Parts: sequence; C-alpha cells; structure tokens
Amino acid sequence: MRPIKIDENRHCPKCGKTENQINKGFNPSGSQRCRCKDCGIVYTINPKKTDYPEETNKLALRMYYSGVSGRGVGKVLGMSKANIYNWIKKTKRHVNNSYDILELDELYWSVLHRPRTKTQENIYLITMVSRNPRQIVGFDVAYDKAFERIQDIVDSSPTTSEYHTDGYWGYVDTLFPGKHIRNIHDKSNTFTAESINADLRHYIHVLARKSRCFARKLETLKAVVTVFADAYNQFGLAKQKFRQHRKKGELPFSVVDFL
Repeated sequence: MRPIKIDENRHCPKCGKTENQINKGFNPSGSQRCRCKDCGIVYTINPKKTDYPEETNKLALRMYYSGVSGRGVGKVLGMSKANIYNWIKKTKRHVNNSYDILELDELYWSVLHRPRTKTQENIYLITMVSRNPRQIVGFDVAYDKAFERIQDIVDSSPTTSEYHTDGYWGYVDTLFPGKHIRNIHDKSNTFTAESINADLRHYIHVLARKSRCFARKLETLKAVVTVFADAYNQFGLAKQKFRQHRKKGELPFSVVDFL
C-alpha cells in the first residue's frame, strides 16, 4: 500500500488538510495549482500578487465613473475586471449618512501682497461644505487649485452619496465616492458653499475683498481658517438645535460667541 503523500506547502484552504494534495496544472502566471482529493477544491500554491501603481488605480476608477464598463476598463488597461470591481467597492464604502449633499467651491485671495494680475490673487481657498447640517467639512489653502488638492480634500473628508460643484475643470478629474453633479451654467447647485465663503470674507478680515490686510504667510491664513471653521461648525450645530424649538426669531448667539 502506497503511503499518503504529505507536503507542508500544499495546504487545502477549505478543509485544512496537507495529505492527498495532487498537482492540477499551472495558472496563467506559472504558479502550481493543486487539487484536494478529499474535498475536491482546486487552489494555487503561493499565488503571485500583482500590485498596480496608484496612478493605474486612479485612472481605472476615473474611466469607470466616466461611463466605461468594468470589462472595458480591464481590456484597455490589461487587467482582470475583478480588480476593477474590487477597487470600486472600496471607494463606495464608509458612506456618512449624516450629510445628505456636499458642495465644493473656491475662494481666491492674496498672501503678503496683491499681485498685478487681472484677478489679483495668488492663493486659493477650496472649501467642502454640507447643506444640512450647515458645516465646513473640509478645506485647503494653497498657491494652486490643481485637482490633486481637491482629491485630497474629498479623500480626507466624510463621504456622502451626492457632490455638487460649479463648472471649474479641476472637478472633472476628481474622483468622487458618490454621484457628482457639475453645474457649468450657474451657482444654483453650490449656493451653500457660496454663502459660507461670503461668511469667511465677512468674519476673516484678511479675506475681505476691499481690505488692505493680507496674511504674511500661507500657514498663518491656514491656521486662522482652521480656528474659524471649528467655531463656525459649533455655531451651525447650535443654530440647528435652536431652530428645532423656535422656527423664527433672532438667534441669541452668533459665530463670534464660539471663537
């Protein structure tokens, strides 16, 4: 009677046995495949994992959300459609139901001095806000407004099922976890962001349009916006709670009370 063949490297992933594991050819990458004679499952010994660059991941997702099917993306990039669908599942996880709609908008101004350009700006404040509750959920202050910065704001902020923006081209290349509504005609989809940006210019003097005050450093302006955003969010929650009991009437507090 032939002895039972045992190979420690051949471990059935289903029943856990190491005996009665026989060869079953090779997979396309050249790795040995085996079959368990006890439970019949076929598996690969030490399967090779393909790590795709982050740029490929972002390109695949951008193609998919632009209307290309998962199978089509796989054919163009030369990869399995299963990889595409796994990446899609990861982008759709952790949806924050406390925010119904998130809006993004840009605010332009200057640091240190007012440049002699047509629009007279050299910095950009990009904000992501929620309609209900009225909150500043993310922002960035930088010398450019490239889509990579917008992507960082989206990735680091709470997610929702719907995002609204204006017609700025940087939003086209941004990958949103939910539905993206880009309005190139007017500001009807970003009225909350426009209103909050107006509040930023009103309460932060270095952002006022006709002011001669300018922040000397980008870091200084970022710190000021961070403090104000925290106070503004506390004010928004307090206002929402107050309006649950009194629909009309003047508020007994303001943003300044939370600074």
